[in-house]
Amino acid sequence: MRITVDIDESMLEEVMKYTGETKKGPAVVKAASEFVRRQMAREFGRKVMEGEFGDYPMTNDEIESFDR
Repeated sequence: MRITVDIDESMLEEVMKYTGETKKGPAVVKAASEFVRRQMAREFGRKVMEGEFGDYPMTNDEIESFDR
């Protein structure tokens, strides 16, 4: 899906630097994907800490190494 957005040039340069992308579009996609991934991980962690999953079958070490 294509969209048009206004992004400050200095912010876009930072996004490109941190994502390692040399083109603007892929840099924005990568940054947005990483943001969503982190939010989902944060939400999952919150649910685990609140005991929402009951007896979760993974150990703490398994959870920490899952996305590596």
